[in-house]
Amino acid sequence: MNLGASGILLGPIFASSTHGYDTIDHFQIDKRLGDTEDFDGLIDAAHRRGLRVVLDGVFNHVGREYPAFQRAIAAGPRSTEAAWFRLTWPTDAALGQEPDDEPDYATFEGHRQLVALNHDEPAVEDYVTRVMSHWLERGVDGWRLDAAYAVPRQFWTRVLSAVRARHPDAYIFAEVIHGDYVGFVRETGVDAVTQYELWKAIWSALNDRNFFELAWALERHNALLDTFVPQTFIGNHDVTRIASQLLDERHLAHALVILMTCGGLPSIYAGDEQAFRGIKEHRAGGDDAIRPAFPATQADLASFGWPTYRLHQQLIGLRRRHPWLHRARSRVTELRNTDLTFEAFYEENRLWVALNLADAPVTRAIPAAVDKLAGDLAVRRNGAATEITLPPHGWGILAKQSDRGTDEFNTSSLA
Repeated sequence: MNLGASGILLGPIFASSTHGYDTIDHFQIDKRLGDTEDFDGLIDAAHRRGLRVVLDGVFNHVGREYPAFQRAIAAGPRSTEAAWFRLTWPTDAALGQEPDDEPDYATFEGHRQLVALNHDEPAVEDYVTRVMSHWLERGVDGWRLDAAYAVPRQFWTRVLSAVRARHPDAYIFAEVIHGDYVGFVRETGVDAVTQYELWKAIWSALNDRNFFELAWALERHNALLDTFVPQTFIGNHDVTRIASQLLDERHLAHALVILMTCGGLPSIYAGDEQAFRGIKEHRAGGDDAIRPAFPATQADLASFGWPTYRLHQQLIGLRRRHPWLHRARSRVTELRNTDLTFEAFYEENRLWVALNLADAPVTRAIPAAVDKLAGDLAVRRNGAATEITLPPHGWGILAKQSDRGTDEFNTSSLA
């Protein structure tokens, strides 16, 4: 199968105790996934197909079985490794005696199996720099920095400066859920952060049939593009699957259309292209439903997922034919609770996107002579303008004949 994507983001692949985010060795591939020879083969195969590979780097914390942590709690507060962690030793240690009990320690969001690193320790800074550089030298193209929001910004500034001195072309983006996205990018040197604000506005506006929320989010998104190009998404490994998040499954297409026509670096969470379902629960094991094992073969995939897959192919292909969408701004031209038309533009390039959430058709005007590129709308020219009619819960993407895109996507090669 060929979805038409241009890169792969791999979840944590390093040796860990359980789920991958409790790392025990950043220089070893997890044996459950293979070995370094398998990794090299994957990188080579991806690059031969024009795919870039980005790794998920967990550098805010490590697993309890991480060797340096085990040595620290065994050797006491005067050990070299003790400085790697934020430890609180029992009273006997404060009195200069070796403690009988293990110290308390900072964790990631209260999870005792995830031990927070001390990012003020120079040895930790050197270690993370060496890990990132090692795998870039081995052929990866970039990093996603897991839980980057929990790490002091000055730590990333120092580490990324050292990494980029050796690998200036590496693409590095950070998981940042909320707060000052622009400030984070400027202060740390990352290329981008995860655009959670737009993610929330997309599904929330569709569920509430309130496009005013999305219009406001698009304005804020435009402002971010003045500084950096955000990493955009409608699903990832930490949130409820988009097919389950939406109250009306007819609006799954609308969510994907918005993602693929807004400025940003869009990503598709594995399985969402097949309309996988799964609800995140805030409990131990609450991520299991959104991170399932994939079927053994393509034939084992549920038949209901293939129309969604084909839609992904179509819209990814459209975006590839219009690479300027990477930096496109959005200008709302028609706005009501249940229907929205906006113009995606960059320099002289233009696309128009029309969405309808209502149970009745809507007719709108676009102040340009345009043709349909995708969707289920009807188009009628009216001089220099175009009248469009969207069916109930319909959508459409339009462009001038002269801006239908370049670098045509060869759909005949898609399985």
